Formats: sequence, structure tokens, C-alpha cells
Amino acid sequence: MTNNNHKNYLIIDLEATCCKERIITREAMEIIEIGAVVVDAGTLDVVDEYTTFIKPILNPTLTDFCKTLTTITQDDVDNAIGYKEAIEAFKTWSSQYEEYLFCSWGDYDKNQFILDAKLHNLDYPFNEEHLNIKKAFAKQQNIKPCGLDRALAHVGLELEGTHHRGIDDARNMARLMPFIVQSS
Repeated sequence: MTNNNHKNYLIIDLEATCCKERIITREAMEIIEIGAVVVDAGTLDVVDEYTTFIKPILNPTLTDFCKTLTTITQDDVDNAIGYKEAIEAFKTWSSQYEEYLFCSWGDYDKNQFILDAKLHNLDYPFNEEHLNIKKAFAKQQNIKPCGLDRALAHVGLELEGTHHRGIDDARNMARLMPFIVQSS
């Protein structure tokens, strides 16, 4: 895979309200953390990062499963800003990076942004382009698509930080970019 059209990769990982028993439907899940890392497309160096918590409105009380999975506390979301404010702050931050490509591990994050934008009657915050780096990694490494932890292990890297924390997962995805993006 080569990159000819973008100066930066904007790698995003979201955490959302969830439960083990599927009481919260896919449509009722809400973003509670945005973790983002900007990677220079030429050097593949991390140039900046961003994280914020978001206060959910449909299911404001986090389930025990969600708190255990993400390590995000009830206080984190109770003291967080709302989705509209979070997206405005995120867009202000990301606008300083020219010609970026929105990337995430799978399509979940893209689809969750679509759902939350609809819930809050706002526009989807990106253009049409999105790189599913889970698929790109699998294709480049000639393996079946796998989880982030297995992808890191495949190339001899250990997971850093806390898995299922937006900012930590985004950082780990950034570490995989040299194994995804090849110079021509």
C-alpha cells in the first residue's frame, strides 16, 4: 500500500457505552472516549495526539462490564463534555493537520461516528475517505484480519498501555503503520 494523496494519517479509536448482555443495542451505543493520533504519512512519526471523554445521554450510567473493559470510570463520563462540544473541540484540533486520512481498526469507529452524529443531529465529522487499517494490515502481512493485540504480536510488538482505551489503542495502531504502509 502506498500513500500519495495524504500528508497525515489520523488514527482514531473510540470507546462507547456497552454491556455484556446486549441490553444496550448497537444503535443505542454512544461514544464515551475519542483517542486520536496523527502520524506523518512521509516519516510515519507520531506528530500529535488527542483524547477526550464524552458524557453519554441515552445510557448515562456505565455498566460494570463497560467500566471493566475500558477502565473508564463513571466520574470520567459524569465530568465530561457533551458530544457536540467534544466534536467541535476535536474538529478544531484536527483541522491543523492538512490532508489527513481518517483511519481506524475496522469500520466500527466510522460507523459509531455516523450513529452519534445522527443521534445529536450533527454532520458526520469527516469526508468520505476512511482507511480500515485492520484490513490493510492483514493484506500487507498476508494474514487473516485479527485483533489489534494479535497484530502487534504478529510483528513482534507488545501491547502498550491499556487495551480498550481509545488513546492507548490509537497509539498502538500508530506503531503498526510501518507494517501497513510501504514506500513505492
